[in-house]
Amino acid sequence: MEISRHHRLTSSEIHGLAEVLFDCVRGGASVGFMAPFALEQAESFFAKVASDVEAGRRAILVAKDGQGICGTVQLILDLPDNQPHRADLVKMLVHSRARRRGLGEALMRGAENLALDCRRTLLVLDAVTGGDAARLYARLGWTRVGDVPGFALYPDGRFCGTTYFYKDLAQGVSTPE
Repeated sequence: MEISRHHRLTSSEIHGLAEVLFDCVRGGASVGFMAPFALEQAESFFAKVASDVEAGRRAILVAKDGQGICGTVQLILDLPDNQPHRADLVKMLVHSRARRRGLGEALMRGAENLALDCRRTLLVLDAVTGGDAARLYARLGWTRVGDVPGFALYPDGRFCGTTYFYKDLAQGVSTPE
């Protein structure tokens, strides 16, 4: 598998990313979308992401295998003026065909390196409490802040708890003056 940063997304990449999102939501992932969920909604979402990436408000990593795009993760860089050192890590998505092969970990490691490239040393994310992603983040050294019961919904309308995590990448990096 190949993971790369994109500064501009083509229409075929937007479609491939939309297919990954569609697969994840269809599989029950609580990633901000509700059933029924159409591929066109996923394409619309990634068209907006593409605009933010091109404008420098987001950074995105895209993973590809022999069948095309199979995973992605984003950093939201457009934060308030008093948080120039921070980014929100969002939409870490792995297509069902590519799971259990280390792609999630590779995307997370890549996102941490991307954050440093973007001069961001503090990352924050949230995940479904007790889910596979939360276990991955804990295993990768992210610090659990706490849980919020009933914070979000699964695509089918059931409530799910959310766990917040952070990771301080500032080891040896000086803070802005």
